[in-house]
Amino acid sequence: MKIKTGFIGSIILAVLLFAAFPSLAQKQKVWLDSDTGNEMDDLYAIVRLLKEPSVEVVGLSSAHFNNPDLLVFEKWNAYETKGLNTLEDSQRLNELILKTMGLTHIPHPKGADRQIGRAWGGTEPRDSPAAREIIKIAEALPDGEKLDILTLGALTNIASAIILAPEILPKIRVYALGARYNQQNRAWSKNEFNIRNDLNAFDYLLDLADFDFTVMPLETALPLKYDREETYERTDDNVPIEKILADRWREQNPQDKTRVMWDLALVQAYLLPQHSEILSVNSPPENKSFTVRIYSKIDKDALMEDFWKVLKQ
Repeated sequence: MKIKTGFIGSIILAVLLFAAFPSLAQKQKVWLDSDTGNEMDDLYAIVRLLKEPSVEVVGLSSAHFNNPDLLVFEKWNAYETKGLNTLEDSQRLNELILKTMGLTHIPHPKGADRQIGRAWGGTEPRDSPAAREIIKIAEALPDGEKLDILTLGALTNIASAIILAPEILPKIRVYALGARYNQQNRAWSKNEFNIRNDLNAFDYLLDLADFDFTVMPLETALPLKYDREETYERTDDNVPIEKILADRWREQNPQDKTRVMWDLALVQAYLLPQHSEILSVNSPPENKSFTVRIYSKIDKDALMEDFWKVLKQ
């Protein structure tokens, strides 16, 4: 009888705890914004996040990767540039991943097809289904909860959402891959692919007051390099999502013996804070915010082994 009473008491205590502290029963809501069509590492990052049991992925949006090369060269990576719609290709791959993993119930709206403002600057937003869905989810959050937004490409969709609905600012935290930061001389450089694809958006975000913003500079992600043959060996073509990952390397970068998994580094550092370090540093001097957080270091070996372990679950 005592055992039964103790068991019932434990259930009652658990119910009371969840009632008093509802956050114990909730997973962190995460939105991922990705220029998936650009390179191969986006796919690995998306799959890793979707397989994470400790968070709730509430959205996967597509981002453009428009850049000047598309206007003057016949090829961009493995694509013919003629007629290439970068947003649509990112959207196509997002939908393929979700369908393959049986997760099409996750919202996957299209983002903007170009930068905010114009070539000379400006902060005119690019309205899109992605920006509107981000706003909707953020506004619906109860007091005290935040939406974590991870961005793997140009920051257009996130900046546009904030410009369209500035009231969501206290309800979001943004983690972005992009820019360069030299920790020795404490110098920033915006001369980097993601930032160049929407410099206006990056500057807009760095000018915001009280914005929860963490950046992974390229130098920090650089150590996370995957070997081509090892990747082929560790992916199983009989498992559809693993075949998609291996095929992406085969189709996009077959000549590369190794690849830096830039986007995967950000997702892994976010999910596994015990294997990364964050510093508060001065913002670029031309921007209005005083400080910004950066990922300053990652444990590449721990992040790599975690990926393979989770992929097989």
